[in-house]
Amino acid sequence: MTNRHELFYNYLAQTSDFPLALDIDRAEGIYLYGANGEKYVDMISGIGVSNAGHRHPHVLKAIHQQLDKYMHLMVYGEYIETPQVKLAEALVQTCKVPRETCKVSKNLTGLEPLDNVYFTNSGAEAVEGAMKLAKRFTGRSEIISCFNAYHGSTQGALSLAGAEFFKRNFRPLLPDVRHIRFGVLEDLSLITTRTAAIIIEVISGEAGVRVPDVAYHQALRARCTETGTLLVYDEIQTGFGRTGTFWAFEQFGVVPDILLCAKGMGGGMPIGAFISSKSIMAVFKNNPILGHITTFGGHPVSCASSLATLEVIQSEGLAESAVAKGQLIRGLLQHPSIKEIRGEGLMLAVEFESFEVLKPIIDRAIGRAKQGTGVITDWFLFCDNSMRIAPPLVITEAQIREACNIILEAID
Repeated sequence: MTNRHELFYNYLAQTSDFPLALDIDRAEGIYLYGANGEKYVDMISGIGVSNAGHRHPHVLKAIHQQLDKYMHLMVYGEYIETPQVKLAEALVQTCKVPRETCKVSKNLTGLEPLDNVYFTNSGAEAVEGAMKLAKRFTGRSEIISCFNAYHGSTQGALSLAGAEFFKRNFRPLLPDVRHIRFGVLEDLSLITTRTAAIIIEVISGEAGVRVPDVAYHQALRARCTETGTLLVYDEIQTGFGRTGTFWAFEQFGVVPDILLCAKGMGGGMPIGAFISSKSIMAVFKNNPILGHITTFGGHPVSCASSLATLEVIQSEGLAESAVAKGQLIRGLLQHPSIKEIRGEGLMLAVEFESFEVLKPIIDRAIGRAKQGTGVITDWFLFCDNSMRIAPPLVITEAQIREACNIILEAID
């Protein structure tokens, strides 16, 4: 009989010549368990997804309860589905950042509340929806993103990618997309009255977790308001407590016009969203009618899982505790081979000399499962000399010490 490894390589489309190919049998909390009894600490949360841990009991209960009621009923936006409306309300509540906390001029106009949610199946779909929304609302065509940014792999989202090697073989892509340097104040002058939107991460993720100055986001908000450009924050990685607050933009005191989320919002289920104001989102209702549609966006089981995840993050104080946990990791990962540790909360990049130094460390940490417990880490798309550290927010101090010890042993 064909084994699972053969099935994996024979029938599943591959995206590289060197997949991890770990055969996982089950998952619980921060741990993954292999088919042959291997145990791994998941220090990357499935790339920022399992913020509440794998199979959190509250999330599982919500999924089971919804399964007993209904699954898909109708395309998005036609029926009143309880999981959708409750999740939308809860998300809007998290976005109610008082205007007085916005650290830009109080004379600025256009800062409308984030009070309308459109559900998608993924982060890339949220990006696509936001691009359409910005163009339709402003009547403009130019969209700006940053070099070394990643916003998804669909044609539109890929057009925003800030590394040519990642997209050159898929051209032609969307026209009228230009790029600026992340965190560089001088480049904000490239945002003009031709610009429909700038789509930007609050903290640059795949560039290796680059945290800009507060002044940068303040100036960005001011420039967007001045030119009538929509500010779109991509919080697909940073949202749902990852960086120490529920949304990373709270740390910069700047409110976007459109907010993107996915990954950690689903508790392991596929879901994304773009959030804006009612007045902006209303342009999808006419000219043409059904200006943006999706069949499975806002799937009721995914929405139930997401709401439960939101409740776990809030009730267990996971966002707040991410700060101290991140500091503990910084303190423990001290080694001459480590050049720098960047990030906020539990979104960290541990920099080494080169990919050639880092890759064997990652492999050895995973391979430690043969001796007891392995640790799963990774590198970044546009920063391959830095180790990704982004464990589930439920990780404990003892588990952090366990994982860091294994990483240090792998370095040695």
